[in-house]
Amino acid sequence: MQTRAERFAVFRRALKEKGLKSTAQRDDIARAFFASHRHMSIDDLYREVRKVNPRVGYATVYRTIKLLKECELADEQHFADGQTRYENADREEEHHDHVICDRCGRIVEFSDDSLEQLQEEIAARLGFVLAHHRLELYGICRECREGRGAPAPTDRMGRVRP
Repeated sequence: MQTRAERFAVFRRALKEKGLKSTAQRDDIARAFFASHRHMSIDDLYREVRKVNPRVGYATVYRTIKLLKECELADEQHFADGQTRYENADREEEHHDHVICDRCGRIVEFSDDSLEQLQEEIAARLGFVLAHHRLELYGICRECREGRGAPAPTDRMGRVRP
């Protein structure tokens, strides 16, 4: 697993290779993203980086996350709510799946060897060799069921996302 510093160095080299300048705003965005251990929308990342650098624009965040994705430092995820989210990519990390709360939007990663084996067996029984897969389970988290859930996710304007 790469350290934040190693990931940042990869990002800086990629910028140079693409003939792009390393700017304070891009650096702040990359650092905020690498420090995160959650699935972030562009709006989430925008709010995080504005805590450090209030001059960063939304378009700069958008373009920078696309650069991180091109550099294979960010993985793009599309969940059922239609909101694109990004997570730190780690090619050495084992495959993982997601459980998502329909109320608060909380996303929990998990892995289960027996589940992975079962998926392989089902694919083989149906005549397939799995190349890749994605498993998302949706429900209501314990905190929301008990009335202690996180506030509903909002966009950069503070509006509640569907």
